Amino acid sequence: MELTFYGVRGSTPAPGADFIKFGGNTACVHVALNNGTDIILDAGTGIIPLGKQLARKAGDIHLLLTHNHWDHIQGFPFFAPIYQSKRQIHITPGMTTLSEHDAILQQMSGTLFPVNYKDLPAIICVKPVNHANKNWRLHGARISRLNMNHPGSGSSYVIEADGAKIAYITDNELYPPYKKETDFLEFVEFAQHADLLIHDAQYLFADMPAKAGWGHSIAEEAVKLALACKAKNLALYSHDPSRTDNDLLQLESHCRSVVEIAQTELNVFAAAEGMRFDFSI
Repeated sequence: MELTFYGVRGSTPAPGADFIKFGGNTACVHVALNNGTDIILDAGTGIIPLGKQLARKAGDIHLLLTHNHWDHIQGFPFFAPIYQSKRQIHITPGMTTLSEHDAILQQMSGTLFPVNYKDLPAIICVKPVNHANKNWRLHGARISRLNMNHPGSGSSYVIEADGAKIAYITDNELYPPYKKETDFLEFVEFAQHADLLIHDAQYLFADMPAKAGWGHSIAEEAVKLALACKAKNLALYSHDPSRTDNDLLQLESHCRSVVEIAQTELNVFAAAEGMRFDFSI
């Protein structure tokens, strides 16, 4: 299994000279199984460069969405494979509390976009949301999902395949002021012994209490979860669009100092576009 980050920002893209090292595209992660299966986590603007690569190969594409906030679906209208004749694209919507399973397509309707989704040449299948179905098989991979703590909720995912385990838990507030969809200990069990935990780390303690309830976690909380579930690697994710490269380097350094105090072997880093993990090695 190989994983590549294509978009690591939350809320909005972050263009400019101060955002080169970590990148400015919104949420998108590509997982390639050893058997050639392509799985995509979220469709922020990071899916645009990914689409250019996937357009050069054949095969079905499986898109797992966390939720419908725009930074997680806004790249889809510019995703090259949807303009390929008869290309099979399977979309799994997030478990949102207001079921809008086709929101990713509806953004390409009316006056919102010049190409209507009904005119796309690709064969796009949006799976109906079944909140009771939390585990399934996908071409040799085991997919699990769990509700995340975020306004409108949605899905966190675990992908297990080729002897590796990846947990993708973004836009998740581990300690929200509102009623939790999922408790901290449930997330610990969900991501237990993950080879890579990708978790929301958009905020700092300095951002609180002003942003409490906005649906994102403080970076140190993500470290706490990674330590509790005994993950091997932690990718700090969903970076605030205002945080520059220097800001993220400082955040990364601070989180590593927390790990050093805990005296564990957890590898923690700020996710960056183009960063790749090959779990087959």
